[in-house]
Amino acid sequence: MDRSMEPSTATYLGLDLSTQQLKAVVVDDNLAILHETSVQFDNDLPEFRTYGGVIRKKEESHVVVVPSLMWIKALDMILDKLRVCGVDFSKVAAISGCAQQHGTVYWSKGSRNRLQCLDPIKFLHEQFATSFSVTHSPIWMDSSTSKECSVLEEIVGGPHKLAEITGSRAYERFSGPQIAKIARTKPEAYCNTERISLVSNFIASLFLGDYAPIDWSDGSGMNLLNICTKDWDDMLLETCASGLREKLGNPVSSYSDIGPISLYFVERFSFNEKCRIIAFTGDNPGSLIGM
Repeated sequence: MDRSMEPSTATYLGLDLSTQQLKAVVVDDNLAILHETSVQFDNDLPEFRTYGGVIRKKEESHVVVVPSLMWIKALDMILDKLRVCGVDFSKVAAISGCAQQHGTVYWSKGSRNRLQCLDPIKFLHEQFATSFSVTHSPIWMDSSTSKECSVLEEIVGGPHKLAEITGSRAYERFSGPQIAKIARTKPEAYCNTERISLVSNFIASLFLGDYAPIDWSDGSGMNLLNICTKDWDDMLLETCASGLREKLGNPVSSYSDIGPISLYFVERFSFNEKCRIIAFTGDNPGSLIGM
């Protein structure tokens, strides 16, 4: 069976994982919308007990987190909804998207192997139920990292110097301070972490069947990326946590073709095996790119 696609029939799948919902849209070559649907976290996934898409800890009001598994279950649901809508996944030539910035996902050891060996008979959320060393991801609303921010600014010589290197002074909600807090308060969990993703490349990883890289745009909102060299700053990495470069991987251009779709989606949803995954980015840089 010839699975090649004629360019005129090609479609493209885009995803947007925001704080309160996951949206999906399928467009054609002319960017005309063919299908769109969404999954609302509070209403469609009540078992995770979120309010406004998040969980706030009563005893620590500055701590705001999200169950990492909820985002995976939302992806299971939205793909099934698209299939019911009549989407022909075999025509999808490429997939990309954006996600809320500053959230961090902590993959436990062995997760890469799981990503590469998914069973197409099972839902994704069943297979990743034990894949996170930190089960609840801190997100952009979490402001519990003042101590870590002070340390980052101090190590480079003040907030202005940090802004020169990374594009901004230290912010409580940024990923660098959040990672530093996890490493300080949950050293065992950090030690058991194989890879740390932002929410954007976390979703891309599921489609890729391997750890997707962080793109420059989303990476620049971490207080860790040198915006001149477009690479991680080693002093900031070491200040946050030991061995962090290995856990983040190498950042890439926001337009990078990062590889073909995972066989899981080819076998479960009949995606074309030539379908490409393009680097996902943060929602704020995504909006700027759109403008």
